[in-house]
Amino acid sequence: MLLSDFMAVLFRLVCLGVLVAVSTRPQPPKAVELKTGDVVFQTSRSSRSALIRKASSSPYSHVGLVEVTPKGIFVIEAIQPVSRTPWATWFERGVGSKFTVARAKNATGEQLQQVVATAKSWLGRPYDAKYTWSDERLYCSELVTKAFATIGIEAGQQESIADLDLSPAELALAPSLGIDPAQKLVTPGSIAQDDDFTVVFASP
Repeated sequence: MLLSDFMAVLFRLVCLGVLVAVSTRPQPPKAVELKTGDVVFQTSRSSRSALIRKASSSPYSHVGLVEVTPKGIFVIEAIQPVSRTPWATWFERGVGSKFTVARAKNATGEQLQQVVATAKSWLGRPYDAKYTWSDERLYCSELVTKAFATIGIEAGQQESIADLDLSPAELALAPSLGIDPAQKLVTPGSIAQDDDFTVVFASP
């Protein structure tokens, strides 16, 4: 076999491998039509995911805001740092590629654009692993709550860390992580249970 023939076969094999890999990747359900301002929840793979879910009695440990644009769908999320993540990347990152979509009941399209614009103004801010209530650093549910506050919607409820579903041993770990057990935070689960939002899709 000539070298040129060998290279042609090799090229075709590589292309086939790429096509197979793409076709076997999980795909977002076609049934859900995402809209700007939608709130999306997932079970993240972070080291604190299990503890967050236990503490808040919720299946969710991460939350973000959807932005639909002519160039694609993105999720504004507080990771390290606050980022505008392509929807397919965000979708695949969750455990089992499962997610839930909630929509504000009493917000106009213009108001939801404002919510997303506020969240985007924080792009690049560091992630707040200590869960303090400061705009200098942000954690995921804090970003969503503060963004909706700009249109008068209180997304989720602030709760004292000491009042969450944590054992004494788990609560005792807080100071070693630089977290004050007396401080208040908003969990993804709290937003998911908020009556100001309705669930429009949940992965089976």
